[in-house]
Amino acid sequence: MRANYRLPRLFIDNPLVPGIELEADAGQTNYLVNVLRLKDSAELLVFNGRDGEWRASVHPRGRKKAFIRPLKQERPQPPAPGLVYCFAPLKAGRLDYMVQKAVEMGAGILQPVITQHTQVTKLGHERMAANAIEAAEQCGVLAIPDVRESVKLDRLLAEWEADRRLVFCDEGIGTDNPLPALQAIGETKLALLVGPEGGFSDEERRQLHALPFVTAIPLGPRILRADTAAVAALALLQAVKGDWQPIKFP
Repeated sequence: MRANYRLPRLFIDNPLVPGIELEADAGQTNYLVNVLRLKDSAELLVFNGRDGEWRASVHPRGRKKAFIRPLKQERPQPPAPGLVYCFAPLKAGRLDYMVQKAVEMGAGILQPVITQHTQVTKLGHERMAANAIEAAEQCGVLAIPDVRESVKLDRLLAEWEADRRLVFCDEGIGTDNPLPALQAIGETKLALLVGPEGGFSDEERRQLHALPFVTAIPLGPRILRADTAAVAALALLQAVKGDWQPIKFP
């Protein structure tokens, strides 16, 4: 069932029970009352990542307090997306964009990875989580991705699940066509790895190519920025092996 985009959507980290009012926090109150200017009993959609999506009504109490009353469930909670998105962190503005697009593209886990050429090693975990929630609110997503703490590439690979295929974007693979490599993947559990602005080091590329659970793919004939590569690679993976199927390729 597709999302209803005619009503505002709001993430609420509380159980959703019909008729039980929840007090909005200060930011939510400001958004509902002062930005959207919703009147008493105006309707919106709420979700918490666990109980599905609910039609609810808002009940302001002045300009600084509001209550939200769940009315009925509009969409049941779907299974969490299984796609793991691993990425080298970027500078703040581009990282915000990349996190938002990964959520829109169906990533279930966001895993920052520190590589040899990673320029940003200290991350704002709360900021990434907030961006993930904002993207979910805007795009009808119900399952909030798990935003994990950063890990070094060596540790990520050493602790990898043997039955999960890791696809990594390798601009030096020697071909421009990613389809044959993606179509050859037999696993249903998938992950994607996108490197930093400077790409993977030669040592990291050798390490990745030597692992039996890794598949390298190109992203066409042009060099892409890391945030652009993320969107392109996620779209390819979802179209060929993910939840965009069935899409038929020659």
